[in-house]
Amino acid sequence: MSEAKATILVIDDQPGIRRLLTEVLAEEGYGVETAANGFEGIQKVKEAMPQLILMDMKMPGMDGIETLRELKKMGQADKVIMMTAYGELELVNQARELGAYAYITKPFDIIALCTIIREQIESGAATSE
Repeated sequence: MSEAKATILVIDDQPGIRRLLTEVLAEEGYGVETAANGFEGIQKVKEAMPQLILMDMKMPGMDGIETLRELKKMGQADKVIMMTAYGELELVNQARELGAYAYITKPFDIIALCTIIREQIESGAATSE
């Protein structure tokens, strides 16, 4: 077991969500990187090689599905947990088809989200090769 927990990348256009998740995940002992949109997120994936990516579905410019398509080309789609507003089932199905690990609806339960993150990282699905 390494001395530091995994690095998690949060891609969300809302500064408040990025700030909240950064605080919570850092408290849980994770390294946290953030990106305000899909383009920035793709760049951060290349630079930081996160073990897990939390990404909003609805973002201006490159939305979550477009970003997920790019991540799939990079072999990173299985590291993604999508965050979506309740009722966007069609987008959730698209995300699953593209290989996203899971999704959580906003507003989310922070304890449930931390549990999903812990399970993904411990399962080995989110470990780097």
